[in-house]
Amino acid sequence: MRRFWEQLTKSQKQIVIAGLAFVAAALLVQFAAFPYFEARQKVSGAIAGSEKALRELATLGAEYGVLRRRSEEIRRVIERRPPGFALFSYLEKRAGDAGVKTNIKSINPLKSSPAEAYEETAVEMRLDKLTMKQLTDFLYQVESREELVRIRKMSVAKMKESPEYLSVLLQVFTYQALPPGGSR
Repeated sequence: MRRFWEQLTKSQKQIVIAGLAFVAAALLVQFAAFPYFEARQKVSGAIAGSEKALRELATLGAEYGVLRRRSEEIRRVIERRPPGFALFSYLEKRAGDAGVKTNIKSINPLKSSPAEAYEETAVEMRLDKLTMKQLTDFLYQVESREELVRIRKMSVAKMKESPEYLSVLLQVFTYQALPPGGSR
């Protein structure tokens, strides 16, 4: 190899040195620079993905906090209620207080949705021959933040046979504690 080197002219030696430098630079770029930039790009992508996941977790954490506070509020309301609270009797009492008990045509239970220690109980109630005043008085009586009773849906229509009266269909719901053992 040494003999070969000595036989080369000065310009040939410069070309060989330039070629070797070029090959060394190409190898350095191929095996050092490219992997470095690829790894850096992967790390940047992983960081961006982790930041996105962290933002989503923060959002979920906030939602969880709201749900937990709501669940605690439901628990406190249920504990304050008298033992044996029932949505049917509550609605009948409120109808009596509003003077529309005789206007009740039907009260039917809807499918309940149990969740942990509570279940959402709902009823569908039909009232006929109501005046607007009777309806507003009854609605004022029914919905109660203290008892956690809410009206989910309401359909109001004029009665065909007596247009001065209203026919009302309500869906009312509340939460109740599940009996020990989990489900009814």
